[in-house]
Amino acid sequence: MRDSEILLNPNPLVQYIKKPIDKFTKADIINFIEEYEIEMLNFRYVAEDGKLKTLNFVITSKAHLDTVLSGGERVDGSSLFSFIEAGSSDLYVVPRYKTAFVNPFTETPTLEILCSFYNNEGKPLESAPEYILRKAHEEFKKSTGYVFKALGELEYYVNSPKEELYPAVDQKGYHASKPYAKFEDFRVEATKIIAQCGGKVKYAHSEVGNFSTETELFEQQEIEFLPCVVEDAVDQMVIAKWLLRMLSFQYGVEISFAPKITVGKAGSGLHIHMLLEKDGKNIMVEGGKLSDTARKMIAGILDASDAITAFGNTIPTSYLRLVPHQEAPTNICWGDRNRSVLVRVPLGWNGTNNMIFDANPQEDSIIEEQTGKQTVEFRASDGSADIYKLVSALVVASQHGLEMENSLDIAEKLYVDVNIFSDENKNRLSELDQLPTSCFESADRLANKRKIFEKNNVFPKGVIDNVVKKLKDHDDENLSERLYGKHDEIRKLVIEHIQCQ
Repeated sequence: MRDSEILLNPNPLVQYIKKPIDKFTKADIINFIEEYEIEMLNFRYVAEDGKLKTLNFVITSKAHLDTVLSGGERVDGSSLFSFIEAGSSDLYVVPRYKTAFVNPFTETPTLEILCSFYNNEGKPLESAPEYILRKAHEEFKKSTGYVFKALGELEYYVNSPKEELYPAVDQKGYHASKPYAKFEDFRVEATKIIAQCGGKVKYAHSEVGNFSTETELFEQQEIEFLPCVVEDAVDQMVIAKWLLRMLSFQYGVEISFAPKITVGKAGSGLHIHMLLEKDGKNIMVEGGKLSDTARKMIAGILDASDAITAFGNTIPTSYLRLVPHQEAPTNICWGDRNRSVLVRVPLGWNGTNNMIFDANPQEDSIIEEQTGKQTVEFRASDGSADIYKLVSALVVASQHGLEMENSLDIAEKLYVDVNIFSDENKNRLSELDQLPTSCFESADRLANKRKIFEKNNVFPKGVIDNVVKKLKDHDDENLSERLYGKHDEIRKLVIEHIQCQ
């Protein structure tokens, strides 16, 4: 790791250890704990429900610390996974050193570290969310020879007492600045903390959504990450959501990642950008245009997309966001720079290197080619997603596309080049399949396409069964029609699911 990368890295572990995170060892962690007089160690892990759990250790001796970091600890698996019976419930949680970070909120110096689950034979737990993602990526690399990278966009609302000074224009909050954006300081502090805890933040800004009631203000924000290896991309999103909630607790405000706060206002998505690399080179662009490999990847995602909602849109209010004429998809299609499609190809930097010289005539240095930034973006999922399972499903679907014989034909058939809801596209719209309109329907779509996800045992059969059951338990078939015009019932449903995942 270059000296500049260490000096500019805000993570104190990187600065002290002077290594990239994937090179951290047990000895490095122990040395850091001793040097910084860390008194507490917390194991963190995501179980079946997709939520972050905690196990606390008081550090009392180096020998005990070494034992915990070497072998992990036992936990009650039956309380974390529905398929594990109480009669034989023990599981191991074992730390992954590269995920270690200093807790920024505790008065007592504390180190946090994410863990993986292992069974009584010392083998990875097949149904653990983190291991499903690991299996998906390993199968993908083995099958294609490509590395899968991803980044997430975390959208959330901040809810606080109403502020009368400098009111923002309703639903016009995109990239607003203080004093019209009331929570810019919160967002800036959040990005700093996330970066110190290992998150690769790309940027942050206020989003479109903002509205007020007589007493409350709701303001939408977004934090976007830089692309990294898919397992790390999900780890950092899980940590970032926890950090945001902790920071909001300190501020005395509530944040919500829920897909819908109220009808008629912008909802919050969890958009996932993806790219493939070969020998460290982005292969999404070839000859100045989207590569065939990228098109095949998109085709696979589209082919499985209705079932992917089972992992990415898991509560009834998810389907109040996926409605026509919003910047949220309803039809299974893709396009360039088009926010009404399910998979969007964002603006790239192909052939644009001269922009910097036009903006800065005094600049005479050579500008590095930036085509390596090209991604494709999945726009359906939201904050209710079990992020490990969602991204695992996207990896599996991408492999599915690369292996299908007719992928390029599917990609060509499902491409749209203008707003899908425009009058000129009415006939085109009628030709496209639609995403599910409820959790119940999403469960049926997953059940019909479960073989895609169960291939190579990436998603164990029991996991799919469990997801289908949970979705159907919402009993939300035809919910939009049942709730039409019933504002009190809609509000009750929103409040019930305001703190999803």
